[in-house]
Amino acid sequence: MTLLTIPRTETHPAKLETVLPAGYARGTPIPVRQSVEEERLFRKQRLAAGYRLFARAGFEMGGAGHITVRDPEYTDRFWVNPASMHFSRIRVSDLMLVDETGDIVEPGASARPRLNRAAFAIHSELHKARPDVVAAAHSHSLYGKAWSTLGRLLDPLSQDSAVFFEQHALFADFSGVVLDSSEGAKIADALGMKKAVILQNHGILTVGATVEAAVWRYISLENACHVQLLAEAAGSPKSMPAEIARLTESQIGTESGGIFSFQPYWDVVTEEEPDLFD
Repeated sequence: MTLLTIPRTETHPAKLETVLPAGYARGTPIPVRQSVEEERLFRKQRLAAGYRLFARAGFEMGGAGHITVRDPEYTDRFWVNPASMHFSRIRVSDLMLVDETGDIVEPGASARPRLNRAAFAIHSELHKARPDVVAAAHSHSLYGKAWSTLGRLLDPLSQDSAVFFEQHALFADFSGVVLDSSEGAKIADALGMKKAVILQNHGILTVGATVEAAVWRYISLENACHVQLLAEAAGSPKSMPAEIARLTESQIGTESGGIFSFQPYWDVVTEEEPDLFD
């Protein structure tokens, strides 16, 4: 008698599909979910996916780095990963809700509830200073970290790097690991109303009105750092004229543009790693 082997199928919570904006133009409305509960889950799913994408890109550096998203109901609180958990293992149920004083008001379902103090010191002040910022992303990725040692802003060398023309800042006052909120406030002040900041001798940080925009901008900024390091090693790169860089930024550097750019990554990681929805 031949026994048939029935393959096991794993089931995971359903993902909330993305409704793309109507276009790239600045000011294009960003779709929101019908209830605060649905919006919360929508943001948490993309936050977990953002961590998985950081792991795939090699942005995991001994647990350093963090992505946060503001809660849609309790806007003085944000969701973040538990400290010391590898980015490739983070699931929706592992995310923790942290209030403005650093208390974990909702721990993850199974992960040990440990808060990265640097994550709180930096991100709490960013969210406080910028009500328009829904998400922020920071890590110690290789090329962003290398570029940060030069203490310079990036030049508009390519279409992709022009996205950050006049839209990124430099924080030059590195004084060790950021464990105090006053240091986070200085970073927020340096960022101003821009969408990215180079932290000298530290790394890079990006923000957005969605998780999608913040994560995509981080990937893009890391790439821009890589490109300029390569270009300067090869010779004397030529920047595009300021007016062209400014036009390019207005065309593809928008919040809705960040959602469109994030979407292919989302499609792949959610298909290949559906356990992130657990």
